[in-house]
Amino acid sequence: ASKQSTCGYVCRICTNYTEKAPPLGLPDQFLYDTDSVASRSSGVFSGYDTLDTPPSYDFYSNTEIFGRAKKSRPSLFQLHSNPQDDPSPPPLYEESSVDKQSPDEDEPTEPPPEPARFGWAQGVMIRCMLNIWGVILYLRLPWITAQAGIGLTWIIILVSSSITGITGLSTSAIATNGKVKGGGTYFLISRSLGPELGGSIGLIFAFANAVAVAMHTVGFAETVQALMQERDVSMVDKLNDIRIIGVITVTCLLAISMAGMEWESKAQVLFFFVIMVSFASYIVGTIIPATPEKQAKGFFSYRADIFAENFVPGWRGLEGSFFGMFSIFFPSATGILAGANISGDLKDPNVAIPRGTMLAIFWTTISYLIISATIGSCVLRDASGYINDTVSSLSGECLGVGCNYGWNFTECMTNKTCPFGLSNYYQSMSLVSAFAPLISAGIFGATLSSALACLVSAPKVFQCLCKDKLYPGIGFFGKGYGKNNEPLRSYLLAYIIAICFILIAELNTIAPIISNFFLCSYALINFSCFHASITNSPGWRPTFRFYSKWLSLLGAVVSVIIMFLLTWWAALIAIACGHDIVCVLYISDVNWGSSMQASSYNMALSQCVGLNQVEDHIKNYRPQCLVLSGPPCMRPSLVDFISTFTKNHSLMICANVITGGPSPGSVDSAKISTHLKWLDKRRIKSFYHTVVADDLHVGVQMLLQSTGLGRMKPNVLVMGFKKNWRKAQPNNIENYIGILHDAFDLQYGACVLRMKEGLDISRTMQAHVDPEELMATSQPTTVFQTRQGKKTIDVYWLSDDGGLTLLLPYLLTRKKRWGRCKVRVFVGGEAQKVEDQKQELKALISRFRLGFQDVQVLPDINGKPQSEHIKRFEDLIAPYRVSSVQKDGQEADETTKDFSWMVSDEEMETFRAKSLRQIRLNEVIQDYSRDAALIIVTMPVGRRGACPSSLYMAWLEIVSRDLRPPVLLVRGNQENVLTMYCQ
Repeated sequence: ASKQSTCGYVCRICTNYTEKAPPLGLPDQFLYDTDSVASRSSGVFSGYDTLDTPPSYDFYSNTEIFGRAKKSRPSLFQLHSNPQDDPSPPPLYEESSVDKQSPDEDEPTEPPPEPARFGWAQGVMIRCMLNIWGVILYLRLPWITAQAGIGLTWIIILVSSSITGITGLSTSAIATNGKVKGGGTYFLISRSLGPELGGSIGLIFAFANAVAVAMHTVGFAETVQALMQERDVSMVDKLNDIRIIGVITVTCLLAISMAGMEWESKAQVLFFFVIMVSFASYIVGTIIPATPEKQAKGFFSYRADIFAENFVPGWRGLEGSFFGMFSIFFPSATGILAGANISGDLKDPNVAIPRGTMLAIFWTTISYLIISATIGSCVLRDASGYINDTVSSLSGECLGVGCNYGWNFTECMTNKTCPFGLSNYYQSMSLVSAFAPLISAGIFGATLSSALACLVSAPKVFQCLCKDKLYPGIGFFGKGYGKNNEPLRSYLLAYIIAICFILIAELNTIAPIISNFFLCSYALINFSCFHASITNSPGWRPTFRFYSKWLSLLGAVVSVIIMFLLTWWAALIAIACGHDIVCVLYISDVNWGSSMQASSYNMALSQCVGLNQVEDHIKNYRPQCLVLSGPPCMRPSLVDFISTFTKNHSLMICANVITGGPSPGSVDSAKISTHLKWLDKRRIKSFYHTVVADDLHVGVQMLLQSTGLGRMKPNVLVMGFKKNWRKAQPNNIENYIGILHDAFDLQYGACVLRMKEGLDISRTMQAHVDPEELMATSQPTTVFQTRQGKKTIDVYWLSDDGGLTLLLPYLLTRKKRWGRCKVRVFVGGEAQKVEDQKQELKALISRFRLGFQDVQVLPDINGKPQSEHIKRFEDLIAPYRVSSVQKDGQEADETTKDFSWMVSDEEMETFRAKSLRQIRLNEVIQDYSRDAALIIVTMPVGRRGACPSSLYMAWLEIVSRDLRPPVLLVRGNQENVLTMYCQ
């Protein structure tokens, strides 16, 4: 074979390509040349030059490493086609970065500057804690404790934290299902549930965060106004003072936000420190004995009878109810997504979001419980604040716990005019604190930090929404500026919305408004996690394992119920802004010709047609299998095995080719019905399709091109290994290999299953019995129907086919029968670099979130096979050798020239190295996988028209020969079916 590029062209992928090994008789170091093209590029295909490549990170990455050209996986066309048959240039599935840059362009000498990135503590935990510790903590939690009592307040806190905790678990699962980019909550939901729900919830969540800016700013302004009032300072009146202070404050926060994430993050750390100091001051203050001035205002330090009095509810006013208090408190638990909302600014969102979010929920819940219990144990509900209101100085009846400590607040309690106490004085934490100004500083830190976090979150979410162009006319707000791509226009929009709600200037009015919007957001986040889990999508592979789909569903249902219990009309508005979810329940297994059955048909038809508008996406890839089973009852092992990983989440079609041409009754509807009943009785969810053709090859060509409906069509061809191929007619071998060639030509993946005892059980039937009729009524047991126990699934991922070789064992381990099996991945390598290659492959596989931990590099894969095994292979192929024939030469005999199954001496030499590799691979498998439950091996690809069918068949034979476990030969179509990204 003359030296040329793989495809007949000199291109960037390879040059100097040949599959011809050195002549026999040369020393082994020439036969196993370590300086071959493949060796220089990969190091694992030493022995022959090939375009087939081992697994590589570059094939799955969307990003490029500065200063290094991105490698490209060869297409199936390049691997399989014969350049002499098709002179058209080969397509590439993945373009190299080399092509994207003109050679005349000046390449940058330095990498672009990295934007600011944050870890889990600063980027998520602190941010979430600051957003949770908002205005409600300081200004309303003592008041809620007075209204609901310590007992019910704890229930309110725990119910709120349960909802946010479940949502945190769901968020963590979604956030670890691939690499997360910017857009936060909107990005997570839209990429899980789709743009319909994602778009609506993104809009709701961005709006809720903008309103939350107003809530926290009003809390800050309320505190400043109270301090002004203590010093008899006023600008206009109480309400307008709050409005003026609020507008000035939110303007300052806008300036900090627009300065960039680095400044905003530094401000958050400062606020966190101030809040911690204020907490310490508060705890110390509860221990210090109360002065007479503080006792007059209701503070007596820790007292058992005060705790008992405040443990039970004391409802007052219009808001005096459990759900009234819940609606006011709940916004204080809603900052859990502050970290997820800046996912694009985190160093490692997959680690930072789960760890930071759950720790923030835990610590803030503890702080709420402690503050509620301590302040309820120290402060009375009502106090006058007058130093002379003592029992000794006042006559008459004395009411309340204060009487036990020498104080008589009966008059103001009776008249309901007490200015102090938990029920009347919002600044009770300042009263208790060892140094009151520190609590004021804490209020400033909590309110401003929460307002700042919301002011950053709302524009970031809205920017991502704008870039997806789901709503017309909002793209204007999506433009980013600076190295961090800051959405300055969205900042201004959030600023305007916040000012509109600041003008309300009433905290108890603003808080319930946003409660429903946050509950709606949490309901959809939980539902998206449940929905992704229940649909069994192969793309749903979160690395965060501590979640439950049923717990997520419970969180979604509870959130919706509480929405209606708080404010039913606001809940309806929130749901109307979201999306309508219609659940249709139906009963099966009866046939009454009912309208529901007609409706089911219409729905199925509508959904199938609707899929035509949906583009294929790696994340939703499913192996949809066309199984050449013949009558399914004849090959139950093949049918059972494929059903194991397609059941309930993928398409399976059992196909039967009836040879001999059309004839009356050749496609008997009664027989088809019998086979469908057999499948149903075996609980196999599969279609059954029959075609009539002159021979098997033509029939399979028909199936490959016509089977399926719209997007519901097969993408993987599955067939059994032709065990008796050496006894078969040569044209049967040609047809069998031709089926594989046709599958590759039509961009199918291909799987060949081989079992030691064979697949076709019809041969066990007596000659006088129609095996098809007998087997259609029986249910033979196969190895794939039993639990596999703690065995191994050994995967020999020797060539990168797009990931199908890895995806299939992952799908198997999701089933109970295979769930306890350990997956071992074997890859080729070099003895000098075993550890480095192992770590590289483990890192790549971990990014796919498959859960495979055992990766082994096989440096001996490139060794020389044993001589007796080489001799056995030569004996295997000997009947198909034609020593005197050179197919491309003038000496070829006309009588043998058209027999493409014959193998000439020249072809044996050309493919000798590749043949030796298959022999060596079988030896390695024998050594490592004798006791495996299943062996999965990357199938070699032979070029159509260049590799004789008998030689290709011999490769498949020798790779899987003498192996006790079932062997599955797999070859994807060289397009990615695994992704490391969330989108």
